[in-house]
Amino acid sequence: MRKIYLIAGLGADSRLFKNINLPGEEIVLTNWLIPDPDDTLTSYATKLIQQYHIQPGSVVIGVSLGGMLTVEIAKQVTLEKAILISSIKTDNEAPFYFRVFRKAPIYKFTPKGLFARLGFMIKPLFGKMEPDDQALFKDMLEKSSPVFIKWAMGAVLAWRNAVLIPNLYHIVGDKDLVFPIENIKNTTTVIKGGSHIMIFDKADEINRVLTGILSK
Repeated sequence: MRKIYLIAGLGADSRLFKNINLPGEEIVLTNWLIPDPDDTLTSYATKLIQQYHIQPGSVVIGVSLGGMLTVEIAKQVTLEKAILISSIKTDNEAPFYFRVFRKAPIYKFTPKGLFARLGFMIKPLFGKMEPDDQALFKDMLEKSSPVFIKWAMGAVLAWRNAVLIPNLYHIVGDKDLVFPIENIKNTTTVIKGGSHIMIFDKADEINRVLTGILSK
């Protein structure tokens, strides 16, 4: 049985995948490791490979930040499939605000403890959620390591990748405000009405898409 590794997004944890159902597969839910200050997404991906013993022929599914890490893992390990959801595969697909925050990195001067309390500001970007999902989103954000969040924001903004890795599948939502579809090229599947948090409210459709990809 092949292993399928699931990597969540920034401010989230493995509970992000609560509605994902892939019968007959060995699912490995990854957890965040505390990074070293000088880690890049590339070196952090190496740590995930080592921590979870990700072997050639595995499948990795990443959401948002997890998708970018999936790309970096695939550059180091030959995967059977690398599946990105609500993410980007090259820095050319990054939205305009990346350039803004690269020039004005205000996150560097934000107290670490404040990040977890900013959910009310970023939630509108993620899309509408059911009350239970809102509560889970808030709990995940509050329980996220502020050290990790601050590091990840810098690492994401510093990420540069122009490599189009093989065996990559890219699932995007046409209502994603974090990574707008207009910036993304060569998508595998577009989820109609899908927001950045579509893995919650469009899970049934995403499960069908994933099952189809995994059966290829």
